[in-house]
Amino acid sequence: MFPDERPREKLRIRGARALSNAELLAVLLGSGVGGKNVMEVAQELIAMSEGRLTLLAATPIRRLMAQKGVGEVRALVISAAMELGRRSFEENAILEKKALTSPKQVYGIMLPQFKGLDHEECWVIYLNRMNFVLGKEMIHSGSLEMVLLDTGRILKKAIEKQCSHIILVHNHPSGDSKPSESDIRQTERLKRALRAVEITLMDHIIVAEDSFFSFADEKREVVG
Repeated sequence: MFPDERPREKLRIRGARALSNAELLAVLLGSGVGGKNVMEVAQELIAMSEGRLTLLAATPIRRLMAQKGVGEVRALVISAAMELGRRSFEENAILEKKALTSPKQVYGIMLPQFKGLDHEECWVIYLNRMNFVLGKEMIHSGSLEMVLLDTGRILKKAIEKQCSHIILVHNHPSGDSKPSESDIRQTERLKRALRAVEITLMDHIIVAEDSFFSFADEKREVVG
């Protein structure tokens, strides 16, 4: 490649914002392989992900390794870089020191976590009495169609965090954000358990690709 076309040189001179997604990926890869230059390998990875970084971030390491010119070490580097980017986005969203007052805020914080997943995950956001975020964590990872809430574990973690409220969030990979009967039953069970230790379940939000469902907004009896 000509010097001014080399991603690392361009990064050094012009900064990361001047690089395309493929060029940034090429910096992570370092060099080409088997007659392909590094940009060709990077562009193949972008094409594999349909041009979407969210899909690339969700690609399993073994699938990345299977791409010609990637291998284990580079696959691990790509996976680590994507995870750092996701965490940076979440950190910025959470550490703005704004109280969580609406389901839309929660949706904006959690959507990057769920993008591209083919299974359900259940997360808990811990809040103080002023609704500021104390932390968040994944409680359970389930199947394509269901996640089972570990009420005892959520209760234990909420007490350890000394939080006043929690928000439960899980995704529906199907794209339909409407709650199932199981979602409703499990949410009611969790609400009763938290109430016994004077912690409020503020909301249970179900996130789909382009929509979300809030039990609180819908004024469901299971939350409130």
